[in-house]
Amino acid sequence: MNRRRFLWNTGAAGLGLATAVRSQTREPAVAANSKLRVLSIGVVGTIGGTDRKQVSQHPAVEIAGLCDVDSTALAEAARDHPAAFTCRDYREAFAKYGDQFDAVIVSTPDHSHAPIMLTALARHKHVYGQKPLVHQLEELVMMEQALAARPRLVTQLGNQRMATAGRRAAVEILRSGALGKAIEAHLWINSPNERDYFNLDRTIGEAVPPPAHLDWNLWLCACADTPYRAGIAPVVWRSWWNYGSNGLGDWGCHVLDVIFYAYDELQSPIAVQTHCVQSPNPQFHSHPCHSTLTYAVTSGKFARPHFAIHYSDSAQAVSRAALGLPPGKFPDTNMTVVVCEGGTLFLTADGRLEIWRDGKLTPGLRMPGLPDFPRLNHWHAWVDNCLGKPTELRSPFKDAIRMTEATQLAVKATRFPGQELRWDKATLSFSNNEEAAKTIVRRNYREGFAPPPVV
Repeated sequence: MNRRRFLWNTGAAGLGLATAVRSQTREPAVAANSKLRVLSIGVVGTIGGTDRKQVSQHPAVEIAGLCDVDSTALAEAARDHPAAFTCRDYREAFAKYGDQFDAVIVSTPDHSHAPIMLTALARHKHVYGQKPLVHQLEELVMMEQALAARPRLVTQLGNQRMATAGRRAAVEILRSGALGKAIEAHLWINSPNERDYFNLDRTIGEAVPPPAHLDWNLWLCACADTPYRAGIAPVVWRSWWNYGSNGLGDWGCHVLDVIFYAYDELQSPIAVQTHCVQSPNPQFHSHPCHSTLTYAVTSGKFARPHFAIHYSDSAQAVSRAALGLPPGKFPDTNMTVVVCEGGTLFLTADGRLEIWRDGKLTPGLRMPGLPDFPRLNHWHAWVDNCLGKPTELRSPFKDAIRMTEATQLAVKATRFPGQELRWDKATLSFSNNEEAAKTIVRRNYREGFAPPPVV
């Protein structure tokens, strides 16, 4: 074992520490001993192909339908599933083929998540949905209301890294209080960093006809009609304000998840302040950015009445000296750091874990009571739960809501760089900034594509 990287021994004996397993009751939509019939929406893309293939490898899954606005992607996926129905409009899939599937994979761009996922929940379908869960702050409440109306449906966010043993162990260490009261958290990601995925220059090309294989009208979904510009689809939309969530939103769940699993008390932040190097742009997101999210807490698990989460993109790491650490490099450029009174926990996105105490790495740390962490297939866990076979689920939508709220607040606050916005989720408003409440909480949905009410 590399002494500079302490990966928790997943075979440690369990002596009763509370686990953070999130279970859900099941919708009786799938007959006993039958297969889970799944509709895949967004069948290739950056993650759609992986989601579809991973789910389809479960022996009790049948890919019953394929839906994509890109006919080339649709044809590629159809070669893997020749018996599946195909269509380009998700609304047609539910209206025409709704009795042919039980569950839905939603691997589409951010702006279409809520319209499609809420349609699926309204139609009593289990949902596996990609991150970030929603694109607009108002959609968080829509999703909460939908989950309350469909408590027996099984949902899962595309947060596959949370299945690693190291990340699950980090949750238990923090929940147990073994490192003392929590003081603050620092998180950073290296995204946005690839021109294949982000328009790093924020340049707007000329309006051109969309490719013949792309149904641009359907791709826009709930967004206002606007001309196609080269490069937006299939992936560079992440940089565009109306469609993506840039690096902060794209990676948020992969570094924030452990904190929200460890501390149930962190329900909704009271304030957000995001500093940006670039000025706001009506078409594009800004970067590099550093955001501070503040939570009011009364629990004895915290050292102060307010807990701050410092979240940055573009590989803006926290100062090692400020954490009392010797000079050196962090083990990764995507990191979660939780500072506690009795030590500091370092965690990479892929689950490598370090514990530092008094400026020293403690690879020999012994922590009795940790449970075993058996191998967990993130996608198959969702299928098993849909079929009524309870297993550990990371992360259902009820947990994803808090992760997404934090990331999207950090993203939306880039419209008001350096200004502290006092957030009130109950009223979906910023108490100290009326303009922010009017401009960064919700969108006007294009006719025919608004998320349906789930009752």
